[in-house]
Amino acid sequence: MNKKLNTFFFVLVATAINLVITIVVFFVMLTLFMRFIAPHISGEAVTWASMLIFILAIVLAFIIYQLIIKLFAAKVDMHKYFDPIFSPKNRFRKKE
Repeated sequence: MNKKLNTFFFVLVATAINLVITIVVFFVMLTLFMRFIAPHISGEAVTWASMLIFILAIVLAFIIYQLIIKLFAAKVDMHKYFDPIFSPKNRFRKKE
């Protein structure tokens, strides 16, 4: 496989992993909230807290995802196997 195909599969798998992490974190936080805190507060507060849990789950999943990517980058030479996703185009380079 070439670098571009490796990069495509890496982005595809990394996105799937990020989604799974987000879903797992959200359901764990929501389950803990519903089990221990929700019975003691009003219905409107439960709604707002659920929205807050969703946002916190996204943030926490992003932090976990970054840690996983840093560990992966420490073990694998990214430049050797993957093509840069955003590379300079040099479109505005002055011609001499």
